[in-house]
Amino acid sequence: MNLHSPSATQRLAARLGKLLQPGDVIELSGPLGAGKTCFVQGLARGLGVARTTRITSPTFNIVLEYPARLPLVQIDLYRIADATELIELGFDHYLESGAVCAIEWLERFPEAAPPHRLSLQFAIEGPKRRTLSVVGHGRCKKLITQWLGGQP
Repeated sequence: MNLHSPSATQRLAARLGKLLQPGDVIELSGPLGAGKTCFVQGLARGLGVARTTRITSPTFNIVLEYPARLPLVQIDLYRIADATELIELGFDHYLESGAVCAIEWLERFPEAAPPHRLSLQFAIEGPKRRTLSVVGHGRCKKLITQWLGGQP
């Protein structure tokens, strides 16, 4: 699907945020600057994160947590060098916490990917235009129909 602007990306994400349930996992893949953080900003609004809260990329923090209707945990695995670091990070704890987890660069550690997740692949098509591909895994397949009407 085409995303013609950052605001369109955020609106789409906010719709998803309103549908999410405890423990849902959103995998965000794509190159730097493709819109992953922009998407999480909209997701946060849909979950009810306060509008005054600044949503930023967690590249240097690795994990950022935001209180909301359902807590949002944003995880960026870009700087993680080895799967053993996921244990030190408490990765499984976050997945089991009941929070919504938005995880960037999860494709680097496919063995750590939970069986139930929504995978979003962003691609850069122009200065402001992006495309988004969506795949549901496990119980998250139904989420696509609720969110997009079954047309990813």
